[in-house]
Amino acid sequence: MKKINPIYFPLLLGLFLALGIFAGAYLNFETPLDSPNTTNKKKEKLGRLIDYIDYEYVDAVNTDSIVDVTVNSILANLDPHSTYIPQSEYAEVSENMKGDFVGIGINFYRINDTITVIRPLDDSPSAKAGIKAGDRILYADNQALFSAQLSNDSLSKILKGKVNSSVLLKVQRKGSDSLLEIEVERDHIPIKSIDAAYMLGPELGYIKINRFAENTFTEYQEASQKLIDLGAKNMVLDLRDNGGGFLKPAIQIADDFLKEDQLILFTKNKRDEVVKTMASDVGNFESAQVYVLINEHTASASEVIAGALQDHDIGTIIGRRSYGKGLVQREMELGDGSAVRLTVARYYTPTGRSIQKPYGDNNENYHLEYLNRYENGELKHKDSIQVNDSLRYTTPKGKVVYGGGGITPDVFIPKDTHVTKEKLTYMLRGGIMDRFVFNKLEKDRSAFTDLSKEEFIQSYELDEEWIGEFISYLHQFNFDYRFGRYQELLKLYLKASMGEQLFNTQVKEQIINSQDPYIKRVKRLAF
Repeated sequence: MKKINPIYFPLLLGLFLALGIFAGAYLNFETPLDSPNTTNKKKEKLGRLIDYIDYEYVDAVNTDSIVDVTVNSILANLDPHSTYIPQSEYAEVSENMKGDFVGIGINFYRINDTITVIRPLDDSPSAKAGIKAGDRILYADNQALFSAQLSNDSLSKILKGKVNSSVLLKVQRKGSDSLLEIEVERDHIPIKSIDAAYMLGPELGYIKINRFAENTFTEYQEASQKLIDLGAKNMVLDLRDNGGGFLKPAIQIADDFLKEDQLILFTKNKRDEVVKTMASDVGNFESAQVYVLINEHTASASEVIAGALQDHDIGTIIGRRSYGKGLVQREMELGDGSAVRLTVARYYTPTGRSIQKPYGDNNENYHLEYLNRYENGELKHKDSIQVNDSLRYTTPKGKVVYGGGGITPDVFIPKDTHVTKEKLTYMLRGGIMDRFVFNKLEKDRSAFTDLSKEEFIQSYELDEEWIGEFISYLHQFNFDYRFGRYQELLKLYLKASMGEQLFNTQVKEQIINSQDPYIKRVKRLAF
């Protein structure tokens, strides 16, 4: 395996996280699109060319692929966020943004071509039927699943299905001499938007939102109400690495903090038509202290919330300058199962600023802008943030804010760009630590049977031997294993991965947050 130059770890991590921005940063407008003029000469020209190739060209040609290339070429000349969704990807993309799918509800690895359960999802059909972490699922309705030729798409089709339909699984479980037969009834499996919701202090709640999908506001309501019941009067919204999504749930969440008739945002299309969105008279945190956590991967709908609160002098924006996506997309079907997400407007924060960063004619440079921020020192020093003074705005209380490229925080948190820290984050987010931890847990899961979540978070400590074993494990990936002063952070991340596999994602986030500079700053401001 070719060794990865350490200098590229920050870029690799940035691109890895940025995938969420480009996969989920599309804001849907619900206004129907007027039918285009079917006699348009330009459309006739393109249609005739496809017909000529289809019927007259000397060799057989897949004109579907030609159309796909043509559509992508057209969109490449527009803006970085107008995108084409081919028929083969449309169902998966729609499912992801819808917020759920019908299946059995497991997280798994493929180990030696065998489906190995990391853990069944909470309250999922698999959990209710008795599937356990470490189980090997060998058959589904007598169809073997331990084949290298079985693609992930084929496996997905086998395990997914219609609501209330059943699948008979044959499971190999450690300690059992024979295969277990477990019947699982498929049901809706939510794709969670909220990774964690817990109390940071006696009156301070914390909610981490990873995206904005159809079900996000419902999740937020349930999570915030639980925190209110626990005494939360103030709130931390963690929008770091949240690449956006649907506009509506972001507006609804912003509304929870704004008073009636305060402007949340407005949009303007090519005809200069302006649509304003105002806050309602309903909101649980209209008089609360709110802290919004952002970073360079916070984009789109996330920036709507941060911008609206900042422009009304509500709360404190903490972190680093956000991504800078202020374009609005509308999804339009193309009649063959494919669709296009076309930029139809720009959105503006209440003071009138557009936070869309420049994109010009070079989309590649636009997507690599993170590297520019890294090189010019912006991620480490607030003074290195480049602002356009001609796009200077003032909030009602006199705070100066800028348009033209993301939300600049009120309180700056520098990024630790040391290569070892970047490598550790890459390993945690990229799944390398998860595989190692899974293998360790497989040796003796019974050791954690009686350990509660609270005990694990507060008092469990990894043995020092884990460090040495993990270093040995990394040799196969050609990673530099000199962790130096970051050894305690390595232990923290390994514990976080273990917490997610033993319990849930919230436990993982709580463990990471225990030493997080953002959370430490929030506590200093709040308490």
